[in-house]
Amino acid sequence: MADTRIEKDSMGEMPVPADALYGASTARSVINFPVSGMTGQTLPDFIRAYAYQKKASALANADCGVIDQKIADAIAKAADEILAGKHHEQFVIDVFQAGAGTSIHMNMNEVLANRGMQIDASVKINPNDHVNYGQSTNDTIPTNLHLSALLALPRLDAGLKAVQEACEAKGKEWKDVIKSGRTHLQDAVPITLGQEFMSWRNCIRHLRQNLQQAADNLLELALGGSAIGSGLNTADGYRAKAVAYIAEFTGLKVREPEDPFEAVNSRWAFSSFSAAIRTAAIELTRITNDVRLLSCGPTTGLDEFRLKP
Repeated sequence: MADTRIEKDSMGEMPVPADALYGASTARSVINFPVSGMTGQTLPDFIRAYAYQKKASALANADCGVIDQKIADAIAKAADEILAGKHHEQFVIDVFQAGAGTSIHMNMNEVLANRGMQIDASVKINPNDHVNYGQSTNDTIPTNLHLSALLALPRLDAGLKAVQEACEAKGKEWKDVIKSGRTHLQDAVPITLGQEFMSWRNCIRHLRQNLQQAADNLLELALGGSAIGSGLNTADGYRAKAVAYIAEFTGLKVREPEDPFEAVNSRWAFSSFSAAIRTAAIELTRITNDVRLLSCGPTTGLDEFRLKP
């Protein structure tokens, strides 16, 4: 049995591993971008986000009558398999790539098309004409950057909540333990150990609030804007239907953008969320450095804490 098969697209023929679900565009991009060795499969939340979005787009396009329902159903079933954790090894393109994400976008389109045809052999699915109908890298990549961050946020928040609750418990336990407060490592005025821990607790509470506020901006999706925000080549009603499907599938209160042109061309919301994460990292580093300093010793250091090894 041959190790490869020949796939053909508008740019020509490409050999592809015989058992691969991707096609010519993906195989070409693997050759074009041998940068870091980190591939799309190292970004599971982003892959899940793209699967949600492609499923939503396929079903919305079927509702609008621009692709056949059987084709949409096959694409949706293939997307469900990706959401269940299957086929992530098929996302083989380096995460550092030119073209604003077109390569990984086509990787998803090809995987869904080929897997969809395996699921329903009675349909022919084209990665561009069906999976990608009415879509562009320019509106799907921003959409899925937002979705992937929103999908990952609950795990981050759960970790921060656990630290917040631990600090609160110790703050209550040690509310009457008096110690020296310090400025620039010099003895200053008294403080209770409980007050110190409650200050950390409240800091983390505010960090969580800041992340949630930044995440609210990510609920606005660029999907439906196509190449520049105008929605050119999308079906009437597609944007609203696709966003509604994403909300249904993910449980997120996603919404259409106030200005679709801004949603396509600006990354301020994502940058704001990134800044909130960086702020959390800075504050957690400060707290852990304080704990490290206060536990130094035991013979010649401050020795206020004795941490378990």
